[in-house]
Amino acid sequence: MAKIEVTRTELVWPGKYDENGKRREVERISLPFQVIERVNESRATREARRDRGLTLFDVWKGDEGETFEEGWRNKLIWGDNKLVMSSLLDQFAGKIDLIYIDPPFATGADFSVDVLVGDEGTALSKEQSILEEKAYRDTWGSGLDTYLEMLVPRLALIRELLSDRGSLYLHLGVQVNHVIRLALEEVFSASNIVDEIVWSYGTPSGGRAAGNKLIKAHEYIIYAVKRYGSHEYNKEHLPYDAKYIEERFTFTDETGRRYRTRGRGGGVVERQYLDESKGVPLSTVWSDIKQTYALHLVKRAQEETGFRTQKPEALLERIIKISTRPGDLVADFFCGSGTTMAVAEKLGRRWIGCDLGRYAIHVSRKRMLGIENCRPFEVLNLGKYERRYWQVATFGEDLDDDGAISLYEYVAFILKLYGATPTTGLQHLHGKRGTAFVHVGAVDAPVTIGEVAACVEECVALKAGELHVLGWEWEMGMNDLVSEEAKRQGVKVVLRQIPREVMEAEAARKGDVQFFELAYLEASVEPTGNQREFTVALENFVIPNPELVPDDVREKITKWSDYVDYWAADWDFRDDTFMQGWVTYRTRKDRKLKLRSDPHAYAEPGEYAVMVKVIDVFGNDSSKILRVSVS
Repeated sequence: MAKIEVTRTELVWPGKYDENGKRREVERISLPFQVIERVNESRATREARRDRGLTLFDVWKGDEGETFEEGWRNKLIWGDNKLVMSSLLDQFAGKIDLIYIDPPFATGADFSVDVLVGDEGTALSKEQSILEEKAYRDTWGSGLDTYLEMLVPRLALIRELLSDRGSLYLHLGVQVNHVIRLALEEVFSASNIVDEIVWSYGTPSGGRAAGNKLIKAHEYIIYAVKRYGSHEYNKEHLPYDAKYIEERFTFTDETGRRYRTRGRGGGVVERQYLDESKGVPLSTVWSDIKQTYALHLVKRAQEETGFRTQKPEALLERIIKISTRPGDLVADFFCGSGTTMAVAEKLGRRWIGCDLGRYAIHVSRKRMLGIENCRPFEVLNLGKYERRYWQVATFGEDLDDDGAISLYEYVAFILKLYGATPTTGLQHLHGKRGTAFVHVGAVDAPVTIGEVAACVEECVALKAGELHVLGWEWEMGMNDLVSEEAKRQGVKVVLRQIPREVMEAEAARKGDVQFFELAYLEASVEPTGNQREFTVALENFVIPNPELVPDDVREKITKWSDYVDYWAADWDFRDDTFMQGWVTYRTRKDRKLKLRSDPHAYAEPGEYAVMVKVIDVFGNDSSKILRVSVS
């Protein structure tokens, strides 16, 4: 390895420098975002989009304006935050006013989520997905070395995204604070590290009081800014406590108002009234905010989402008020259960949230919907663009543009993960697993009904009785139409989802990849008897992976709807982004779920497509298209 000349005190870790002694650059990849769902959007806005000819899925253009009045929509993004932040740079470099992140900072920490199932709220502990486990392994695989390798490039991207008056609040535990502080000073410079906040969150008790050491009852939040002196700062105060008031505000005037006197020199004495006093200026030790689990039962019930690392809304409210104004843009790239976005929404700030976990996105979506008068927001991912980038990066660029080499390598890779072997000389069938033939869908397009029909036809010619189709995305209505027609021709068709985990090298190498069958969904549209008025009824739902539910929980599940956590209808779907026209979902407080929608009246006669989207208790979604004729 090349010699590294040391000219200053710095933190060094394996991977910081390359083999030539040069500091590794942060990789910046810009990919388009796909809009997979829009929430609380008006019909007029949707019609305007349709006039521009957008289709499934819309590509996010970033042209909606920078204020609510100009049409800004808040954003919930599912994906790897490093790739997401890099892709946001084109539109948001220098434009985000506050970023709060709470990255995982403890080896061996419990990141499972308490999920409630069914009307009775039977508790199920949902472990991390394979993808989240892989991210955690990457973060802590070699201890602090890999933690720094994960976090420091993200801090560099965060600095680029911050506006000149922007702030970063980096939430850390005692395990890593001392090291990350040094790394952060390199990225932001020591002069831009404003404060180190000690969040003293509770009283030692129970299990925390065990052991031969002092009780840990605090965490750190490092407060840094893009440019010190230009940063937004709004002074906050805490109310005086009762003892202070009793000892200091000892006078009462003729109207009953408490006050104290202050000498101002020259014999001048002023009254300071208690009801006009701001209180005690906020310091760097915050001991008045408790952890979510320690809140009063009523407040806890209002906030609790089941995430064991969830932070209280009061903590984020303080941070957002200190460093932003109404209308400013707030972001959280480890958003978890959505606390940052929920508080930003309530305080009138714009927001962007991102998480790698599908379930985190689902919980955050429900949490936003539970906020009164929640502004429109959209759910994004990098979808086929991320997959296409992965395909080129993994299997090489297709220089002659015929797709042959990269396509063959891609198909062979997916077949290997699926436990199948490649076949040759066939037009649509790519491999075989046991007696079943296997077809692998393309990286950047949904598997179509026609595509599967061609595979079935080839199976019939080969007298093969079973076909497995692997896909990333699916043409709407695929499961019902394909299965019935194939069965009529004597072929059993199994549709399985290619999981995002295949793009993670370590997960693929270790075989930590599972291909689950698509869920089975039944629904119907029925007229109400009133003119042009219809309802949608959810009639059956079968999850594809019941083995993920422990036996003791499965025994308590009495009906198929117990597995449904959320479902929604788009009354006028036209192969574009899903838009909620009606929605019902369970909360931790209200476990009831409607199985029939409220009535919807169509303004004009015609043929309409109704899209039903169901999300199960694990955060996986399934969709179905229903046709309705309105006269």
